[in-house]
Amino acid sequence: MPASAPITQDVMTFPRKLPDGPPNLVGMTRDAMREALIAVGTPEKQAKMRVGQIWQWIYHWGVRDFAQMTNLAKDYRTMLAEQFVIEVPEVMTRQVSDDGTRKYLVRIAGGHEVEVVYIPETDRGTLCISSQVGCTLTCSFCHTGTQKLVRNLTAGEIIGQVMIARDDLGEWPVPGAPKDETRLLSNIVLMGMGEPLYNFENVRDAMKIAMDPHGIQLSRRRITLSTSGVVPEIARTAQEIGCQLAISFHATTDEVRDKLVPINKRWDIAELLDALRSYPKVSNSERITFEYVMLDGVNDTDEDARRLIKLIDGIPAKINLIPFNEWPGAPYKRSSNNRIRTFADIIYKAGYASPIRTPRGEDIMAACGQLKSATERARKSRAQIAQEAGL
Repeated sequence: MPASAPITQDVMTFPRKLPDGPPNLVGMTRDAMREALIAVGTPEKQAKMRVGQIWQWIYHWGVRDFAQMTNLAKDYRTMLAEQFVIEVPEVMTRQVSDDGTRKYLVRIAGGHEVEVVYIPETDRGTLCISSQVGCTLTCSFCHTGTQKLVRNLTAGEIIGQVMIARDDLGEWPVPGAPKDETRLLSNIVLMGMGEPLYNFENVRDAMKIAMDPHGIQLSRRRITLSTSGVVPEIARTAQEIGCQLAISFHATTDEVRDKLVPINKRWDIAELLDALRSYPKVSNSERITFEYVMLDGVNDTDEDARRLIKLIDGIPAKINLIPFNEWPGAPYKRSSNNRIRTFADIIYKAGYASPIRTPRGEDIMAACGQLKSATERARKSRAQIAQEAGL
């Protein structure tokens, strides 16, 4: 497929116009915010400074009310309030797992819903965010894949998920208080609902905001984008975002991957691996993470482990083994603990890190592959899902 082809064509038929109203400053790049301020009368010579001031209020202090931006003149604050809004998605429900995982159901423009998950660990706090309402990819082991795509999220709706999590964690700095370097939300993973590379521009702009040194200030090494393999956009990700990359891999033959990850029919394993070989060099990333869900009797044999080692030869990599998180109607079962450990041991002895992911938030359907908005919980039968997956 030529690199110039429209990679987002899968979603172009879905409604893309959002409700009319004042522009939302959340999600604007610095350049876009500058142009917006000039358009409402801010002198060009002052625009860059005003952007810097407003940016810090929104993304460093977490302020949503123009009246609180006290280093701006009162009449200017009034004008801003008349011309713009500062809005983030609305939290509809908040669930807390027995293991401390938090899942938020958030509502965005048009009344649509997505799920966001915060996972606390001893040395970090990871936020799993969504990039689309639903998904086009129909990966047969993924609950989100059974929900049809509604639309892409805007940059504001993507970075807004980070902001509402910081609200809930009480992590915005307090003016005048001693500086606290502790980060409860220290990592972002784009592993929620949707395929991030089918919404590239909005994901890129949102992550640029997250990485900006005068706001949320997350290092690019603390942001991981997970893709099922939109090959033409992988090099672009290295050049324009430069974050860590994870690949939803899950199989060692095209025959099996075609069923598990149908995008493989468009860009097969060989094409995907060719694109990955140059990624660490371009993005200065240390290594690529291969995500591999362990499915009983499907992809978990010793032969699969050995094929996987041969496939990734020459790619700086680690293999995340994910015990399958079951959901109602799922057509698969989790591999046994002994089978997963044997698989991991083969990979480890070949020189690759092979951590086995501990399922988190299963009791609130917050684990990997379980996300699905509450309004789309209608259950399909196991037979229906298996038939659609071609199993």
